[in-house]
Amino acid sequence: MKRVPMKDSALKSKRTIRGVVIVAAIAIAATVFLSSCGHSASANERSSATNSTQSPPTVDLASSQLNSIKIEPVGSFAFPVEKEAVGNIDYDEDLSVQVFPAYQGTIIKTLAELGAEVQKDQPLYTIKSPDLIQAESNLIGAAATYELTTKELARAKDLYTTSVGVPQRELEQAISDQQTAEGALKAARDAVLVFGKTDAEIDQMIASRKIDPALVVRSPIRGKVTYKNAQPGFFVQPGNAPAPYSVADVSLKWMLANVPESESGFFHLGQPVAVRTLAYDGRIFKGQVSKIYESVDPNTHRVTIRSDITDPRNDLRPGMLANFVIRVDAPVQATAIPANGVVREPDGTMVAWVTSDRRRFTERTIKVGLRKDGRVQILDGLQPGELVVSDGAVFLSNMLEAPPSD
Repeated sequence: MKRVPMKDSALKSKRTIRGVVIVAAIAIAATVFLSSCGHSASANERSSATNSTQSPPTVDLASSQLNSIKIEPVGSFAFPVEKEAVGNIDYDEDLSVQVFPAYQGTIIKTLAELGAEVQKDQPLYTIKSPDLIQAESNLIGAAATYELTTKELARAKDLYTTSVGVPQRELEQAISDQQTAEGALKAARDAVLVFGKTDAEIDQMIASRKIDPALVVRSPIRGKVTYKNAQPGFFVQPGNAPAPYSVADVSLKWMLANVPESESGFFHLGQPVAVRTLAYDGRIFKGQVSKIYESVDPNTHRVTIRSDITDPRNDLRPGMLANFVIRVDAPVQATAIPANGVVREPDGTMVAWVTSDRRRFTERTIKVGLRKDGRVQILDGLQPGELVVSDGAVFLSNMLEAPPSD
């Protein structure tokens, strides 16, 4: 076996150790360099974030640009606590009457059109009633009998007082027959009066010996014809739906609105209601809550609220889409600025522009709440008395995005 000389072995060990040291030195230098770069980047990021937090966006306006905005101090406003809902207008069913005839018969003629204004006792339609015909026939027969018995009584009295004479019994019988006929005639007149005939019409009927088969059906109330299902030849019966006519007092309407189940506890009977419709933009109809329905729609989870709306000029129409606003609590006095002073950013945040010298304007993030009559409630971000842009805030935000060049 061949041996390596000691001198050569020692030389090789020294060279190996030197190489290891060099590699280690290079690795340490690289680690220090990367660590230094990382710390530098972190420091720069922290510095940038700090500057961003401490320096909110500002815009300086020239004198000529100040005409594009309005400035006023942050003030306060009494915000009413209200709930809104969408619903429909309808007739007040409690003030609507279905006009049936008192007796069955066939419609002869209609006297009022759909939508017509009618007075109480105004004729709506006429029917040919078998019951009326029978009553009038009895009347004419009773009148004829009364006339005959009256003549017989007069003849008997004449004969009784003359030399010819008649038995006392025959005179008394004539008196009895005349009184019976008189009673029958009165009963027959009353029977015809029940059908709505007047005394003058009955007298004319007796004199002419002609039957008038037309039974007049009159409106029981003053109002508007809201439904008509009457045509000549239709057979109608009392209480047999549908009614030939419906008449409603239209000075009061219903507003039926559906509110979320979660908000149903805010509503109570008698609360004042303000209603607006698309047909009368800007006009407000007043009313009050009259009924809160018991059931909840299982599909929409909404509750129907009914309000009585005053409509003396009959402007509202059934089926109209309407929006109702109801005040559910006392007004809230809160910090507020005009709505034109609030800008919604793309990320959803709300901002306003404040100033102390009326030339440099600083953007400030705010939190908003209620809105009413062009005012916005400020929950956070502004203090009463601070000068804020009340109109033209969008102009400043646009300048921030793309400042105009001089």
